[in-house]
Amino acid sequence: MEYDAFLLVSFGGPEGPDDVMPFLENVTRGRGVPVERLTEVAEHYRHFGGVSPINAQCRELLAALAQELPRAGIDLPLYWGNRNWDPYLTKTVAQMRDDGIRRAVAFVTSAYGSYSACGQYLEDIARARAEVGPDAPRIDKLRHFHDHPGFVLPHADAVHAALGTLPERAPARTRLVFTAHSIPTGMDESSGPSGGRYSAQVRETAGLVAAAAAPELEWDVVWQSRSGPPQVPWLAPDVNDHLEALAADGVRNVVVSPVGFISDHLEVVWDLDNEAAETARKLGLNFARAATPGTDPRFVGMVRDLILERLDPAAPRHALGCVPTWDACPPGCCPAPRRVAS
Repeated sequence: MEYDAFLLVSFGGPEGPDDVMPFLENVTRGRGVPVERLTEVAEHYRHFGGVSPINAQCRELLAALAQELPRAGIDLPLYWGNRNWDPYLTKTVAQMRDDGIRRAVAFVTSAYGSYSACGQYLEDIARARAEVGPDAPRIDKLRHFHDHPGFVLPHADAVHAALGTLPERAPARTRLVFTAHSIPTGMDESSGPSGGRYSAQVRETAGLVAAAAAPELEWDVVWQSRSGPPQVPWLAPDVNDHLEALAADGVRNVVVSPVGFISDHLEVVWDLDNEAAETARKLGLNFARAATPGTDPRFVGMVRDLILERLDPAAPRHALGCVPTWDACPPGCCPAPRRVAS
């Protein structure tokens, strides 16, 4: 396969206090989210000066790729476009067209398959291309990577390091807790040709990380960052509710590993480092949060590997698990959720 550019596609985030409300309005447009809820979430961003970490993390990843890809003989200009904030994806695709790009390979900053993690990004790409017009470059999304060793092993090492910060590690009193962004159960049930692909991939990642980091410890998969109306069921339990249950069962040491994320997004530094850490403190739990891959060389190398897979069908496909991954959703997979009045 011949490509003449690489495109990083991400969620986007505000980069100053004046950006916060316009950004949140972009994220929630058409969902009927009350202004009061937006104001509440805005305070999470203002806790960090109105700046989401995600854009800086995308810049760091691009800088690392600019060093790594040429070493593998991959000579592609690097572009970056977001769903919800500058640099907007449509603007980036227009720039690619103006630069003469005809076909690009795209890496999306989500390891998993569901509408919000995969299908919506494919829609974003299609919409941007349609808005740019008939001369827009073709853009092919790289596959999911939930079980790639370049994703799993940095998470595993981070869990091992976090365990080392706990004051004690008696296996019967210690638990690994893996989190990912919750989604509506209906969205999960429609993910993948036979449904449930998102939660299955998250659980497989958690199992792979646990086996590599601390096979003697019990582990659980829980969810975080729910944002939908209360009448719509979402994946549960919530991490805070689960911490309460663990404390009641006599667990005293907890490492929380956000395997749903590739870097320390706002949902990690607020929902875990603030809210979950405070819940653990009130419960008397020893709490440590494991790091995310970020620009770990193995993760950067994983992006290189995914590109090489697309450039050469004979290139090795690195996968530690057995839950299927794909490049693009098959017809009827991962439909957009129906909006429910709040």
